[in-house]
Amino acid sequence: MTTAPILTPIASRRTIGKAERWGWIYQRVSGLILIVLVFTHLFSSLIMGEGISQVDFGFVAGKWADALWQWWDFALLILALTHGGNGMRMIINDYAHGRYMPHILQWALRIAVVGLAVLGTLVIFTFDPCPTGVDPTILPSFCADL
Repeated sequence: MTTAPILTPIASRRTIGKAERWGWIYQRVSGLILIVLVFTHLFSSLIMGEGISQVDFGFVAGKWADALWQWWDFALLILALTHGGNGMRMIINDYAHGRYMPHILQWALRIAVVGLAVLGTLVIFTFDPCPTGVDPTILPSFCADL
């Protein structure tokens, strides 16, 4: 007497390559790091001091005048974009069907992630905390010394 083979779902029958495994690991590790980065960012911005009412141009300018906060926000930007992009890549792999659609969506995703990373990096590292011709009441206090 022979028995019929047990059928498993298609997703579990696929061989998972090294890239997929590293993508899965990256999601978990980057998620943990993002939790620390986000909650530290929120704590320093909202809990310390006067809360949400203190967040304005001067507050951001004062934070980004310090290289530590620039790099902190850069790490937050890059990790959030790559974490979200990797998650979207997994969704595209699972749900996009057809001959061309998965490739089109993957390339659109890559272009979007790289474009947002470039724009965000430019904003963080080229930000001028003391622009000329601006109402001095919104500038941080250290701009008055310049």
